[in-house]
Amino acid sequence: MTVSQGREPLHGRVPELDAIGKLLDRARDGRGGALAIVADAGLGRTALLEEAVRRAGPDVRTITASGVARESGVPYAGLHRLLRPLAAEIRRLPDEHREALAAVRGGREHAEPLALYAALCELLALASRDGPLLCRADDVQWLDEVSLDALAFAARRVQDLPVAVLLAARDDRPGLAGIPRLRLGPLDEDASLRVLRDAIGDAVGGPLADAIVDLADGRPRAIRDLAAALTPGQLSGAAAPPRALPAGSPLRALHRGRYLRLPAGARRLVLLVVADEWVGAGTLDRAAGAAGIGASDVEAARESGLLRYETDAVTVRDRLVRSSLWADATRAERTAAHALLAEVLVHDWQYTGRIWHRAAVSGGPDDVAAAELAHAAVAAQGSGRYADSWRMWQRASALTADRTLAADRLLSAAADAWASGRPRRARAMLRRLAAFRCEGAREARADRLRGEIAAAAGDPAAAVPLLRDAAERFAADDEPLALETLLWAAEAADAAGDARAHAAIAERAATLPMPDEPWRDARTRLMLDHLAGTAALHAGRYPEAARRFTSAMRLGSSVTDPAALAWAARSALALGDAGLAPALAAAAVASARRAGIVPLESYALAVAARCDVLLGRPPAPVAAGHDGLRLAQATRLHGHAAEQLATLALAASFDGDAGTAGRHLDRLAESAGRRGLVRAAAFGTWAPACLDLAADRPSDAVARLRLPGGAGVAHPAARLASAPHLVEALARGGDRTRAADAFDDFRRWSEATGTPVHRALAHRCRALLSDTPADAADHFTEALRLHETAGAVFEQGRTELLYGHRLRRARRPRAAREHLRTALRIFERYDARPWTDQARAELRAAGETVTPLPVPAPAEPASVHGAPVRPSRPVPGQANGFGDLTPQQAHIARLVAEGATNREIAARLLLSPRTIDHHLRNVFTRLGIRSRVELARMIR
Repeated sequence: MTVSQGREPLHGRVPELDAIGKLLDRARDGRGGALAIVADAGLGRTALLEEAVRRAGPDVRTITASGVARESGVPYAGLHRLLRPLAAEIRRLPDEHREALAAVRGGREHAEPLALYAALCELLALASRDGPLLCRADDVQWLDEVSLDALAFAARRVQDLPVAVLLAARDDRPGLAGIPRLRLGPLDEDASLRVLRDAIGDAVGGPLADAIVDLADGRPRAIRDLAAALTPGQLSGAAAPPRALPAGSPLRALHRGRYLRLPAGARRLVLLVVADEWVGAGTLDRAAGAAGIGASDVEAARESGLLRYETDAVTVRDRLVRSSLWADATRAERTAAHALLAEVLVHDWQYTGRIWHRAAVSGGPDDVAAAELAHAAVAAQGSGRYADSWRMWQRASALTADRTLAADRLLSAAADAWASGRPRRARAMLRRLAAFRCEGAREARADRLRGEIAAAAGDPAAAVPLLRDAAERFAADDEPLALETLLWAAEAADAAGDARAHAAIAERAATLPMPDEPWRDARTRLMLDHLAGTAALHAGRYPEAARRFTSAMRLGSSVTDPAALAWAARSALALGDAGLAPALAAAAVASARRAGIVPLESYALAVAARCDVLLGRPPAPVAAGHDGLRLAQATRLHGHAAEQLATLALAASFDGDAGTAGRHLDRLAESAGRRGLVRAAAFGTWAPACLDLAADRPSDAVARLRLPGGAGVAHPAARLASAPHLVEALARGGDRTRAADAFDDFRRWSEATGTPVHRALAHRCRALLSDTPADAADHFTEALRLHETAGAVFEQGRTELLYGHRLRRARRPRAAREHLRTALRIFERYDARPWTDQARAELRAAGETVTPLPVPAPAEPASVHGAPVRPSRPVPGQANGFGDLTPQQAHIARLVAEGATNREIAARLLLSPRTIDHHLRNVFTRLGIRSRVELARMIR
């Protein structure tokens, strides 16, 4: 979301602006408060304060102060600036308060602290009598101590005044204790790109935009500084992107100033960490001892704010600090840092770092050292330590004289950085690779890597052509690699909802020659079968799709690599195999973790979560979904994160948890549409429809599951999976004709797969569409048997509920109660409150007394002379409010309160509109009301 803020729009600060908006609203209502905005330089504290003033509008009076470093030692300087607009109000204060503020106005005597603080509170109260007041202070870390203490004292005491106080600081000041914090973090990637476009327009894009966003590390001020300093060569792509802030940047000057204020020994320690990014605590101690750096200098380095101290290591605080300090360091300073590190990296496991720093001292290529680093990188790769190997490859490339070999090693570094879950690092090295003018297989490897990163990071449309082009280059020399690349291209096309591209990729894969090596045969056939099965499913060729998926699923037992296992799991998921799909997905996750390949682990977790949710598992928190979401967000794999959000929203919606589902859907909506993630958005569309069914709103569910023109959900897999819910919604709404049409595709698919999961849902749909009670009973009975076979307990509960409803409408209440009791027990076991409510309502309508669920006690009514005032008539919304109504009348009353017409209620309850009208007249008579409006008001 973008907020216009003067000449510089404010991006990516929706939660923070919401918090400020609520504070201002409370101030307008006479219940003020305060917020302390804490953020480092460049993150937008001042912009947020200015937006707060704009949002406050002309009806809110604003007074402002800003801390100035040169005035931080001058008592009352901050208050003097803040209170100057309130001179008239100061003159109206009582004498004792006016005298306490005399020092602020230039008097000679200093006031007692409590007298000054009390006078300031009284002044703010007086200034806000005619309307709300906003008091804002920026850079309070530079306010004088007296002013900061007084402001904080007042900020903690404005809860009963129409006063909002906003204080902005770079760090947590002790004087701000007791004031709620609003911490600004770095902007995300999308918001950073929008800031860049505002700064320079659409002229910058692709690799250059990625480089600037990566370097700026989410700081809008850094993005603007970098954009302003771009050269024509950088804009055209002829010159390399910037690797540090421009020399005139205030942020770079800030970091440099902090560094130069340190003692010489502390500066040397800071630069030591900058040279290696991550230094162990033991290594730092040895360096301090070897260089004769005393304890006071070590402590000064710790307190500088340039480093981040972890449990057993020290790192540079962020990329901007590192790039700025390294750019400003002289050649002699850099050499000294490398030499000291080469001396103190003494352990065997540190030998690669020792080699690198020793070679860096010379400042030129060193093929011997590069070969040693490359050998170590291969060993690290073999043990799955990609977090180590990528850095070794990168350093080996920097020391390699031969440009072809250097390019190969840099490409290996990018691939291993990607495998370790560092897409930004990988992209940065791929940008540097452009300078080597790669061709042939090397260019194909680079494009495949770019495509894989783009797909997982949330840009599948851009990934498809990159991966297809790379596969064509591989096809001449390495058919299996070409096929695997086409599989990832098809996965990207599927995520983007591009069925045509997916079909073309499947056709191209079918023309690749099969390899002769027996050990590759199972994996190759699995990939071909999964790809062909998915294409056939999209095209509606269900028998072919089922056959190819079945082959891929069975071949899953013959492979061990995570990608192939995940594709086998997806084939089993499409078939509805509730046993093999979760097992194959779990094996894929375990294989990826053993191999140490983070993107594959994230992908496998997305597949595992969807298997758990769609194959009849209980609607409980999905471990694979939550684990996968955390991993995807930590590694900026936005495409995987969107899939997990859709899955988790579905899991919550199946049991009617609207709050949890809504939170996931809100986060999904932020990225799915903007990134073109059609598959995730389609599964996300299904979730609200499930909530509608749980809340007994079938017409709303139909509207969500049917697009204009009669089409279903926008993705073929999601449309097919959600078809039973659409059939149910249409049937419950009385539209049997459209329900039968919606069932046709799923009927053919269930017949092709023959799995209990799909057959059970198909029988349930047939029961809902059946015109004869006997036929419906047969289908319901078979559906329940198949649910039990598949272990789909929750779906069994839903079928029991539908069957009980059908029996009750057929005037067989005794038989209905048996199924409704089973449904109620299942829903209560899983705490599915909306479904529990439906089951209880049906049981009451079937003539059974059901113990009401506990409800929160209502607030004590007002009283007159100690006697409680009781309502004149029972309120149906309360636990005992339907005591005068029959179960059927109570059910109709609830539907009327929800806004349903008589015809809609009749269709839902399988009664005539005339019968509904008769029941409704009796409801009005028994409750002593005359209209639907009164009924709705009573129930709500």
